[in-house]
Amino acid sequence: MDILVCDVGGTGVKILATDQPKRRKLPSGPTMDAKAMVEGVKELAEGWKWDAISIGYPGPVVHGKIMIEPANLGKGWVGFNFEEAFGCPVRIVNDAAMQALGSYHDGRMLFMGLGTGLGTAMIVDGVMQPMEAGHLPYKDGKTYEDFLGKRGFAELGKKKWLKAVMDVIERFKHALEPDYIVLGGGNAKKLKQEDLPDYCELGSNANAFVGGFRLWDQ
Repeated sequence: MDILVCDVGGTGVKILATDQPKRRKLPSGPTMDAKAMVEGVKELAEGWKWDAISIGYPGPVVHGKIMIEPANLGKGWVGFNFEEAFGCPVRIVNDAAMQALGSYHDGRMLFMGLGTGLGTAMIVDGVMQPMEAGHLPYKDGKTYEDFLGKRGFAELGKKKWLKAVMDVIERFKHALEPDYIVLGGGNAKKLKQEDLPDYCELGSNANAFVGGFRLWDQ
């Protein structure tokens, strides 16, 4: 079965189809609603073929349904019928969960997506559980996401942001007891593997596509 994977972000939508060598990307932003995303993806994916679609969505998804409108995109995502719009089967998961699925290899894994916000998910013995741990209170009346997300990096500067990342890694390790932590998302490139605890791995945004393909595995 040929799969088209759509990784939806606050600044862009990246797509890749089965057996295609290179991803394609279109800009997103606060004016992009679900209908505009579908139309953009159809145009961008011209020449590709697919039987089903995986969508990584930047917000809570429960049982394949979008629960909250996105913070950095337009409205009209909750309740939107993607299968009708695309004309094929569609599976939707949180974007961090999709990248987590593509990063997983065994045991108990915690995924932390350092991007526009802080995406989190755990996979325990092959069972995936998306989370919204980034919205939990951290300190100074702010959340983990306020410190580790894009806005936190801009306000803190690189040195203080890195210190906060290391602190949160340690807190999550003690609280959730994963065997290993994978750090993904766009800002993971600001980290160096040699500076991380030995239980941490640097992930890759390309793993989101691996996860999207895996969504259709038995």
